[in-house]
Amino acid sequence: MSEEATPDAGMRIDWDVPITVDDGLVLRADVFRPDDAERHPVIVTYGPYAKGLHFEDGYPDQWHAMCAEHPDVAAGSSNRYQAWELPDPEKWVPHGYVCLRVDSRGAGSSPGVIDPFSARETQDFYHCIEWAAQQPWSNGRIGLSGISYYAINQWQVAAQRPPHLAAICVWEGAADWYRDSAHHGGILCTFSDNWYRHQVESVQHGVGERGGRSRATGALVTGDQTLSAQELGANRVDFGADVREHAMVDEYFAPRIADLARIEVPVLSAGNWGGHGLHLRGNTEGFMRAGSERKWLEIHGLAHWTHYYTDYGREIQRQFLDHFLKDADNGWDQRPAVSLNIRHVDGTFVPRGEEAWPIPRTRWTKLHLDATSRSLSPQPLTEGATLSYPGMGDGVTFSWTLDSETEITGPLAAKLFVSSASEDADLFLIVRAFDEGGREVTFQGALEPHSPIAHGWLRGSHRKLDRELTLPYRPYHTHDERQPLTPGEIYELDIEIWPSCVVLPAGYTLALSVQGVDYRYSDRVERFGWFEMSGVGPFKHDVADDRPPSVFGADVTLHTGAQTPSYLLLPIVPAA
Repeated sequence: MSEEATPDAGMRIDWDVPITVDDGLVLRADVFRPDDAERHPVIVTYGPYAKGLHFEDGYPDQWHAMCAEHPDVAAGSSNRYQAWELPDPEKWVPHGYVCLRVDSRGAGSSPGVIDPFSARETQDFYHCIEWAAQQPWSNGRIGLSGISYYAINQWQVAAQRPPHLAAICVWEGAADWYRDSAHHGGILCTFSDNWYRHQVESVQHGVGERGGRSRATGALVTGDQTLSAQELGANRVDFGADVREHAMVDEYFAPRIADLARIEVPVLSAGNWGGHGLHLRGNTEGFMRAGSERKWLEIHGLAHWTHYYTDYGREIQRQFLDHFLKDADNGWDQRPAVSLNIRHVDGTFVPRGEEAWPIPRTRWTKLHLDATSRSLSPQPLTEGATLSYPGMGDGVTFSWTLDSETEITGPLAAKLFVSSASEDADLFLIVRAFDEGGREVTFQGALEPHSPIAHGWLRGSHRKLDRELTLPYRPYHTHDERQPLTPGEIYELDIEIWPSCVVLPAGYTLALSVQGVDYRYSDRVERFGWFEMSGVGPFKHDVADDRPPSVFGADVTLHTGAQTPSYLLLPIVPAA
């Protein structure tokens, strides 16, 4: 452990501070604190990305793009201590906060076995929170903040109710690793495996000389030891294999699904409209289902990490944490429960407050699928019809041209009557927009630069609903047993489509594509870091073992009409 004083920033730094957890393992943490003798509230982060790795060294494309497009991110800081998805201490410590960064078990400077989002990790996080509350520089009031991984595990640990946890700021973080990431609608997503290999294994404790060095201290960011490939392998789980092997919600996924009702502390849940596949559903579900009586939802756009660092996002975070960690009378308690950045087709956003989510004045509108005309009709159909497509093909698209400007904001859903020529079928639902010239309109997603309005997924054999948690606008599937389809038999499928927001001008066309493969914006693949972008970013569903063509390649038939009223449910929001 070493110490550094930074007089210009009024900050003192303790490097690699030991935190001994209940099983005797020693985690390592960096402490950024005001250079005084006072006690201050503490912002704790716990995760696997190596606390000493500079943002720019680990993710240069993302750092350069963010700073070029949003110069306020880098302004007002030397940026010497910037790290991926963590608060910049130079923008928090001068305002009377301690920033505690903990490398999670097996990652960065902390030894042990890496097992992402496990009960063991959650217990470690709990101990770090309580350890921070007992330190001489702490006033005993602990807040949590961070993006993605550093947000996801906030839901998990808050549900364990650490006594000194006072507030959580969950910025773009899943709450349910099964439904939000690993198995969308029961369909295996490739993200877990790819993410783990690229972003976690690369900073595993023991990579040593093969890894990076801290810009601030010159120390190796993954510890002084350089272990062999065999030794490294023994100190980590095979996360991708674990996710593949557990196709249902079972004992493996149970600790990776937060018990949201147990959360009691104040919550700021911030999501991203473009976060389909990982960075949205958890924030809306967390807001709706958290047990806390003091909770707020904010949803924005742009790239995944951007607004956490902009003045806009940081000022929201600070007002929230000031109110609950410092008792600041700053008007936060008068803030609307829901703050939305309403998205327009030209890429602009208009901020607006609402009293609840979903928006209470929503007109829930059913657009009925017509297999004959391939249209979406606001009126129920009288005649029945069918339309078939190859089960692993591009499917069919149904459309509706708007005669007036229309805002769609909130969760979406679909009810489809489907039969398959085999024992199963994967349905990919994509809500899309086209301008008056027929050109598709896409948006900057959290990661993907060409995102449609919304995505939904369901594997036919996972159609079983949880009747207690299902809502009219948000089906909730149990994913606890496989119910094969009988070939040729018609099934009623309720499909969750993740929330979205867009204002479409008159003359635009809203479309629903029902298909058997991931959405593709174009055949041209764009690279951004290790991400490959062609329409769904890194959230692809193309694992051959999970989707054998002999089963999922069989023809799928959509049934529409009076006896089989397939429809898309839209949250149309009239002007206030």
